[in-house]
Amino acid sequence: MASRLAQKLGYRNLESGAMYRALSLKAMESAVSLDDEDALVKLADASKIRLEPTAGANRVLLDGQDVSERVRDPDVTEAASRVSIHPKVREWMVVHLRELGMDGGVIMEGRDIGTKVFPDADLKIFLDADPVVREQRRADQHKVTGSLAGGLAAALRERDVRDRTRAVSPLVPAPDAVILDSTKMSEDSVLERAEELVQRKLR
Repeated sequence: MASRLAQKLGYRNLESGAMYRALSLKAMESAVSLDDEDALVKLADASKIRLEPTAGANRVLLDGQDVSERVRDPDVTEAASRVSIHPKVREWMVVHLRELGMDGGVIMEGRDIGTKVFPDADLKIFLDADPVVREQRRADQHKVTGSLAGGLAAALRERDVRDRTRAVSPLVPAPDAVILDSTKMSEDSVLERAEELVQRKLR
């Protein structure tokens, strides 16, 4: 949804999750423990992670290699949730995300963008939905059913608990965020509502 909104408004779309996934993928491929905070920061310092906004999702480049599809796989998503709990890793990521968005004109998405990365953002939207609906949407996105869908749902629930309870930058809406509950809304309806909020802010 964020990429569609950015495209419609002529902004760039940047997602923090893609950067965490890229770092996590490199850790997996480099046999660096997802629980070793210092080793992960050292790995991050030695990595070149770049996001190139496209008409669809961001193109993710890791050390010059296009890993856009690989970082969307469930195992990398799960790894990213583990990597992102480390305070030093999050500090590293915040610095780099701010560099990417410092010139403005950005629709940035992530689980702590409005509370930690850009607490003074012009507009903050906290997109939420009923957990069961979110799980079904994730299964539809990956085109899986049955036990595979159940596994995705379990992983999503575990990730949510981990992100909501982490000590640093937990998943919570910013005090001044607009809560947008998409449980009974189509993606087009969510997009329309988000655009309305942006246009109202611009006026």
